[in-house]
Amino acid sequence: MRHRFVGQLVAALMVAGLGASYSEARPVSVPTITAAVAAPTRSPDNVKLDVSRKPAELLAFLGLKPGMRVADMFGVNHYWAEIFAAAVGPRGQVVVWEPTQFYGDKARADFAAFAATRPNVAIVASPFATPALAPRSFDLMLLNLDYHDVYWQSAKYKIAAMEPDAWLKVIYAAMKPGGIVGVVDHVGPAGDTRAIVEELHRIDPAVVRADFERAGFVLDGESPLLRNPADDHKLLVFDPAIRGKTDRFALRFRKPR
Repeated sequence: MRHRFVGQLVAALMVAGLGASYSEARPVSVPTITAAVAAPTRSPDNVKLDVSRKPAELLAFLGLKPGMRVADMFGVNHYWAEIFAAAVGPRGQVVVWEPTQFYGDKARADFAAFAATRPNVAIVASPFATPALAPRSFDLMLLNLDYHDVYWQSAKYKIAAMEPDAWLKVIYAAMKPGGIVGVVDHVGPAGDTRAIVEELHRIDPAVVRADFERAGFVLDGESPLLRNPADDHKLLVFDPAIRGKTDRFALRFRKPR
């Protein structure tokens, strides 16, 4: 049964790598990604999220390969880190970045236990507004369902209003020339971005594209992998009627060489 699953996943990955983008397909290591997603060592709670996140197909679309240095943004729950760690292998590295506002004692202890068995994983925490990422460090970065929060503010979590351009300046500097940033987020309507984020935790993909291109990135691909036409973009993403089933865009940005 497991061999059949792996075979089906390989086929799906080949489709994702070859047909999901309007740009030329990027070379991917399909068997490596397949094995990382299918690994029996993954957290059962994280595996349950695979149905809505389609990690194997998404990482094939982004071009994940062994030996890469990967930034997993907002990744303290280690959903992506456990896949990245296996896929990049011992010659690669995974750096999780987490805002200090969400990195309390329990999160710190849980992540330490996770990283103790994965020598190629490390974590960096800094205030939300100032990601502590060294320049020219990463081949690949993933922002999964979090970029919209750069437009968010919260007195409860001590998050002041941020300037997306300043935030993305740090992200741009952290990528190696030719590096890829993948952005997955909940599709939101056009309008006042800060108000929409506050109300719905969604964002207009056109805003994301404009932000990244203004920062110097080039749109390198777009995938319909996570789209859901049944979502009318009117509900808060945490509403039980739509949670885990939101319409999501997946964009691949490249830092020019």
